[in-house]
Amino acid sequence: MASTTDTAPPGPAAPGAPAPPVPDDPATLKVVPARHYARWVAAAAVVVLVAQFTHGLATNPVWEWHVFRDYVLSETIVRAVWVTLQLTAYATVLGFLLGTVLAFMRLSRSPVLQTVAWTYIWIFRSIPMIVQLVFWFNLSALYDRLGLGIPFGPVFWSVDSNSIIGTIGAAVIGLTLHQAAYAAEIVRGGVLAVDEGQLQAAAALGIPRLRQIRRIVLPQAMRAILPTAGNEIIGLLKGTSVVYVMSIGELFYQVQVIYGRNGRVIPLLLVATAWYVVLTSLLSVAQYYVERRYARGADRTPPPTPLRRARRFVRTLRTAAAQRHRPVVPIKPLGDIR
Repeated sequence: MASTTDTAPPGPAAPGAPAPPVPDDPATLKVVPARHYARWVAAAAVVVLVAQFTHGLATNPVWEWHVFRDYVLSETIVRAVWVTLQLTAYATVLGFLLGTVLAFMRLSRSPVLQTVAWTYIWIFRSIPMIVQLVFWFNLSALYDRLGLGIPFGPVFWSVDSNSIIGTIGAAVIGLTLHQAAYAAEIVRGGVLAVDEGQLQAAAALGIPRLRQIRRIVLPQAMRAILPTAGNEIIGLLKGTSVVYVMSIGELFYQVQVIYGRNGRVIPLLLVATAWYVVLTSLLSVAQYYVERRYARGADRTPPPTPLRRARRFVRTLRTAAAQRHRPVVPIKPLGDIR
């Protein structure tokens, strides 16, 4: 006897009735966005730490912001910043010129030039910068006079070492020779990044070797050289603070002199920090635009600069505000149009 609870097998749906939902149909699934709880927690922790640090800057009396305001634009500090910029500029230009020569010496086929360049780079990368600066500062103790003449023979003209190499000169020489060792490896890496086929094609066209380097190799190598070179120049800017051992009136030395007199160590160190941050930021902006210029050959449509992005954002806000205040014109029904 059949049970009364048995259901009849489903038959065809009645005409006009909605189709039953298909299991696992993407149209019937509810889309739930992913919830990044760990990211929220990390963001909240960062916001709390930044708020605490900002509160400490504003309320801790040890910072002595009034002392900072008195010295950050003082004549002594501004003059010291100018000395720092001079040392950085001299060491950068001369260091990269010498480093470029050393790089091509290492890439030459002459074993003598390769050995000399490799030895130079090995020695000056092995000796700390402060040791080199002290050595050049005391060069007169090793050579009291410098002259010109026949090698291993008579000297026709000589002069006192201290009259040629002063304190600033010794600092520039030390920074330049130290920087040249690192610049040589930066330039060599950029040249090696250029495809060898470029040189082979230039040689097949009969282009002189010097012109190949100047017009073909270096413009392409700059894209690989600039990021590391910019980082090295920024490091050199901060590394000029080492010349305080030579009593040169650069930024860090003047800050030391001032807080040695008045005992305001923290605000004076904050003055030096603020100037280093400003100078580093300016160098970073310059590096960005130089890299953008040399990237034109590889990227025909480079991304917009931050300034262009800001202008586009302001333009978008103005357009949205204008549309918000524009009066709404009612649309007439089609039957009312005559």
